[in-house]
Amino acid sequence: MLRLLLGGARSGKSAIAVAVAARRGGPVCFVATAEALDGEMAERIALHRAERPTTWRTLEEPLELVGALERVTADELAVVDCATLWVANCLGAGRTDGEVEAEARHFARLAATRTAEVVVVSNEVGSGLVPADPLSRRFRDLLGRVNHVLAAAATEAHLVVAGRLLELSPPEGT
Repeated sequence: MLRLLLGGARSGKSAIAVAVAARRGGPVCFVATAEALDGEMAERIALHRAERPTTWRTLEEPLELVGALERVTADELAVVDCATLWVANCLGAGRTDGEVEAEARHFARLAATRTAEVVVVSNEVGSGLVPADPLSRRFRDLLGRVNHVLAAAATEAHLVVAGRLLELSPPEGT
């Protein structure tokens, strides 16, 4: 089962994902896509780590989401935080949009067929102004397509606003 939590920066997505996993009461594997490339990001990562129970297993995987999910045991709920940084990491590694979308589709199929839940956190970045530079527009558009792929495979999809969940209904005709 795949659950998608979309929202803006600091909307509460990660805290909700952690709460969902903690309520389950079973084993959890946290798949972290962030890399501490500067001091500020290192602080953010430290804050996120402090929010998680120390009994959870962590996989740090900035690029290979499918490989990370394949290393999650069948009984572990997986929290993937986050697809946004994964897309940025893929662009930074020189991957094409097609390669990123293909991996997202593979990941979504794998996550949707697992017995244990997979909770994916991702930012909704398409609600603001059109970015001024080509790389930012490419990132926004690619993340939007990845979010579409994840939402299409998800059993549940929610928009998180100010720490509150808004259920997203399936597209018309499905």
